[in-house]
Amino acid sequence: QVQLVESGGGSAQAGGSLRLSCTASTDTLETNCMGWFRQAPGKEREGVAAIYRGGGRIYFIDSVKGRFTISRDNAKRTVYLQMDSLKPEDTAMYYCAAGYVCGGRSEYDYWGQGTQVTVSS
Repeated sequence: QVQLVESGGGSAQAGGSLRLSCTASTDTLETNCMGWFRQAPGKEREGVAAIYRGGGRIYFIDSVKGRFTISRDNAKRTVYLQMDSLKPEDTAMYYCAAGYVCGGRSEYDYWGQGTQVTVSS
């Protein structure tokens, strides 16, 4: 099995920045895709960004395009989410996920425990 450990969450003011990191315990076919989901109170968990191993295919949800950047370091088995120009609506629990393909929630095989991001106005 693959264990995912997130770090980098915390509090920021609107317009500020945070960088999330997620490291996988091992590299397998099921870490071919690594990405980030978030869930705010009373809302469904939504995919934020995802990236394939080679970096050539990247996904962003429309609401974060131009503000967030996803990248990965395969040697370190780590995926990053650089969050700039944060908005209060970005407040959520952020979860790292890994799977064979980048898709919906059901396509991912492994999940981290989550890291809280809180953005104040």
